[in-house]
Amino acid sequence: MLNTIKKILPRRLFRAGQPGYHFLMSWLSALFCGFPSQKLIVIGVTGTAGKTSLVYLIAKMLSGAGYKTGFTSTTVFSDGDHEWLNDKKMTMPGRNFIQKILRRMVKNGCRYAVVETTSEGIKQFRHRFINYDVVVFTSLYSEHLESHGSFAKYKEAKGKLFAHLKRGRVKYINEERAIASAKSGLKKLELNRVKKTIVVNGDDQEGEYFLNFWSEAKLVFTFNPQAESGRWLNNMVSEARVDDFILVRGDKIEARADGTNLEIDGQIINLQLLGEFNAHNALAAYAVGRNQMIPRDLIKTGLETIKSLAGKLELIDAGQDFLVMVDYSFEPKALTKLYQTIDLIPHHRLIHVLGSTGGGRDKARRPILGQLAGEKADFVVVTNEDPYDEDPQLIINQVAAGAEEAGKEIGKNLFLILDRQEAIVKALELAKKDDLVLITGKGAEQAICVANGRKIPWDDRETARIAIVDKMCIDKSL
Repeated sequence: MLNTIKKILPRRLFRAGQPGYHFLMSWLSALFCGFPSQKLIVIGVTGTAGKTSLVYLIAKMLSGAGYKTGFTSTTVFSDGDHEWLNDKKMTMPGRNFIQKILRRMVKNGCRYAVVETTSEGIKQFRHRFINYDVVVFTSLYSEHLESHGSFAKYKEAKGKLFAHLKRGRVKYINEERAIASAKSGLKKLELNRVKKTIVVNGDDQEGEYFLNFWSEAKLVFTFNPQAESGRWLNNMVSEARVDDFILVRGDKIEARADGTNLEIDGQIINLQLLGEFNAHNALAAYAVGRNQMIPRDLIKTGLETIKSLAGKLELIDAGQDFLVMVDYSFEPKALTKLYQTIDLIPHHRLIHVLGSTGGGRDKARRPILGQLAGEKADFVVVTNEDPYDEDPQLIINQVAAGAEEAGKEIGKNLFLILDRQEAIVKALELAKKDDLVLITGKGAEQAICVANGRKIPWDDRETARIAIVDKMCIDKSL
């Protein structure tokens, strides 16, 4: 419908009326579905990085504690009964989908819904008729600036989710954590009130901004051994101050080739997930568990049982004698952290397949990504990612320019291949015993977005798996 309206109305008039359209559609969708978020404890997760992993960790931790939980994220959807890969090519899909899946969660008997909430979704009011109970901030740094106009406006868009918390209707739960109606004052006393809560990464320099919104309870998670509650309490505006304030401190991170350990509340948590950044995600999930009164031993067990996340440091094993890893990282800071994790994994040479998205998105990062790959990898294969309406070859050239700046030579250790499948095949052809082939940018996404809004079905993991088998068959025949 929106595309039809866009074609009929003049551009200036369309832009002026677009916010009102999105708001109205959000309200109508919620109305049609019966405002399902009123019947769930809703946890929203936002930030620049870590959202998807944290959503998954929170959901699995709550499920492990015995509470059926549904969730929506960049990579996976769950209605509490079934999980499936996100095929929408949108982290926070349109309001119709969000409201419908929340309704399915209610129907399936979920107690919790965990919703990855983006600045783009907030701009289009997709959050407005979701009654959030807990909102979590992971981190914030420059991204999507072409869309928002500046870092300040990007931060302000994120802040609207926290401001929205005050609009939510009060919820009460019974002993089974089911939402229950309180028809009298006496009944309210017998039920537990769900406090509107803000959970913030205290190690992020923007954390104080998000703490300064109204809430009834606040939690800060940090790895700073010197951190004290007073640091944040003293800097809060009067409206934001709370009596219910908890500081959750993590310690002793040990990142290994087979997992990550950390200590929280005197407990050692042995994660099966790779990467120091997952220790930060685990600490955030632990803080949410504390807020929801989950016993600490159940939080620990729930986090320790998580083996992997789709498209996040996902190893593809088809019996080959080299490693192949698929990861969603597409931004310089995330890529830097990814390289730090890869350093822990024994391997010989690193062969990196990457690209960068189009549609005017974060153009400045393209040569930076190429330079990082050029500095770290032995071979760099630059390919198509999600060009949208931009010239994909131009994007590839911009990424490759950064790799050349780092000393790579086209045709020798730098290859520019437009077709993503051919690029993955090329990387695997280069791979020898004990090498590591890294494929980044799409993770478990199920489509490549090209011109005119078209989506080409795609899966890096399946493409890599097929190419590995083909390579092994060819090698055996030689």
